Amino acid sequence: MTTISNQKKWNPFITAWILGLLFYALEYAVRSAPSIMIPQLVDAFATGTGTVSSVIGTYYLTYSITSLAAGVAIDRIGAKYPLFIGVIILGLGCVLFSMANVYTGYAGRLLQGMGSALAFPACVYLAARAFSPRHLATAIGATQSLGMLGGSAGQFLSAPILKSGVGLVSFWIGFGIIAFIIAALIFYFTPAQQEEAVTAGPKPKLLAPYKIVFSNPQSYLSGLVSGLLFSPTTIFAMTWGVAFFQAGRGLDYSTATIACALVPMGWAVGCPLMGWFADKIGRRKPVLAIGAVVMILSLAQLCYLPGLYSPYISTFILGVASGAAMIPYSIIKEANPDSVKGSATGTINFLTFGVTSLLGPVFSYLYGTSLNKVANHEAHFQQAGLFFILVIAASIVVSLFLKETGKAISK
Repeated sequence: MTTISNQKKWNPFITAWILGLLFYALEYAVRSAPSIMIPQLVDAFATGTGTVSSVIGTYYLTYSITSLAAGVAIDRIGAKYPLFIGVIILGLGCVLFSMANVYTGYAGRLLQGMGSALAFPACVYLAARAFSPRHLATAIGATQSLGMLGGSAGQFLSAPILKSGVGLVSFWIGFGIIAFIIAALIFYFTPAQQEEAVTAGPKPKLLAPYKIVFSNPQSYLSGLVSGLLFSPTTIFAMTWGVAFFQAGRGLDYSTATIACALVPMGWAVGCPLMGWFADKIGRRKPVLAIGAVVMILSLAQLCYLPGLYSPYISTFILGVASGAAMIPYSIIKEANPDSVKGSATGTINFLTFGVTSLLGPVFSYLYGTSLNKVANHEAHFQQAGLFFILVIAASIVVSLFLKETGKAISK
């Protein structure tokens, strides 16, 4: 009886992983929510859409930089304290963002990005201790899917909350309170045994793993491809999409919000689907190319043949296909030694969102700031869509230089 009881004993790392998932979903909701309140933020900050876009985009600066430190910190001291500190920083960023001031807006988004960067690597770390290797890939896929569902909820659910009369201050303070509650639960329930495992034995030099990853050209190519494929989701759907659908297509606020929310919802489906397909055929690059081509076709239909079918279908297909952006995460791990896989995850997060940080201001300058000033909104919408079509096409070109790391080749 004792043996059976021990076999069925609940693994505390599963509880910790579930709490990490809540953090990951929350950070994606925080990431995407500003896209449905750009007009309100313009009024609250007493500035223009270009400045608001810049404020929103600063999230990715600290997210990309902190991603590098996150992998090292978790590898050396475990997930409990980095995860706890990350949620606290995210909560503080939400409270700061609630203040109607451009400068606190910048500070808030910077803190939000910094705290959020700890979520995904910590969840992967906890999943590795919560599940057997046979179920690890499924757990990681579920982690990423729930994050994107959080991003969808950040748009889909936030819009009716704001329309019901809840002000921006209350909205963002509410996010902060949720973060602090999750932080308390993480601190209480996440086991501390993990630190013992990672602190045993001599520690390698702090930056040694990154030296290996950054000396591999395949790492840069993986990050560039992923960043280019991520940009339609992060820059368009999660930042500018609602405003562009309203101005360029004449959609009402609710319809535009749902259309954009369906991109991350489709991503939640496409991420595990694309990963499963790549594993099934034992090849990465063909699935990567298929996803990119479907993204181009869905954007082209949305821009030039909008009457073919509903924008809901267009954006959902775009989201499903953009799940291919996670395939380079597998490639970079497989292209580097087993001993640096954690640092490889931090590296590709840094590179992916570094690309987003660079492309965001370019799109804002070319198309975002002139959104309400152009005479032909339809043509402007098409030009903005063409921008992302070219970006995705560039990802296909870059991917030609990636080495195939799938099982069918490695054997």
